[in-house]
Amino acid sequence: MEQSRDGNLAQVRHVVLVLSGKGGVGKSTITTELALALRHAGKKVGILDVDLCGPSIPRMLSVGRPEVHQCDSGWVPVYTDPQKSLALMSIGFLMEDPDEAVVWRGPKKTALIGQFVSDVAWGELDVLLVDTPPGTSDEHLAVLENLKKHRVDGAVLVTTPQAVSTGDVRREITFCKRTGLQILGIVENMSGFVCPHCSECSNIFSKGGGEELAELTGSVFLGSVPLDPRLSASLEEGKDFTQLFPDSATFSAISSISQTLLKSLETD
Repeated sequence: MEQSRDGNLAQVRHVVLVLSGKGGVGKSTITTELALALRHAGKKVGILDVDLCGPSIPRMLSVGRPEVHQCDSGWVPVYTDPQKSLALMSIGFLMEDPDEAVVWRGPKKTALIGQFVSDVAWGELDVLLVDTPPGTSDEHLAVLENLKKHRVDGAVLVTTPQAVSTGDVRREITFCKRTGLQILGIVENMSGFVCPHCSECSNIFSKGGGEELAELTGSVFLGSVPLDPRLSASLEEGKDFTQLFPDSATFSAISSISQTLLKSLETD
């Protein structure tokens, strides 16, 4: 059985975890937009959505609740495009009722995550992005332990500019260091608000928390993504923001982050 588990990730070139110290910072948004930007750059990408409490990526990519099929080597991911350049496997696909809360104790969650991480037949991918639950719980350890049987390139940490969020990401940085997980960089999300009428960016929260945190901890600052109503609307409607608004400052920010990440992965 171990052989086939290794085999499922054997053709995946890079594995990147997307982490956040707290909920509500837009981790799934960043995961989705990074995947779309990487696909836009001609890469074959996969998303493994392991967020038990809120698997929102299927909605963001407009795939609904498809029936998941199995092949000899495990679950077959759902492809979001005819070219099969973006593959998705979400824990939400395996829930009987999407409106039910997951009221499980740790061992049951850990067992499901272990099986879920190992048993998806990805085939050939340039990058696999893993959207994890917020925090530093036993679910994270289950994801890490199972992925490390293959190889994990590292983690992208998502924060918002406020001190309360960057404080939580500090704990995430400690988690990465203790578990030997390389930090590929920090993304500051909700960094200012882009006016839909004049495109001016106003700092409604604060600014620079992510950059300052990266400097303090010796991590790479990948970039800032503003709050953009067009991005929110695209995610709500399951549309590809990178195709709809290629000239926007928000697309430019996401594209720059994805290129910096890709360069870092390919030079490792």
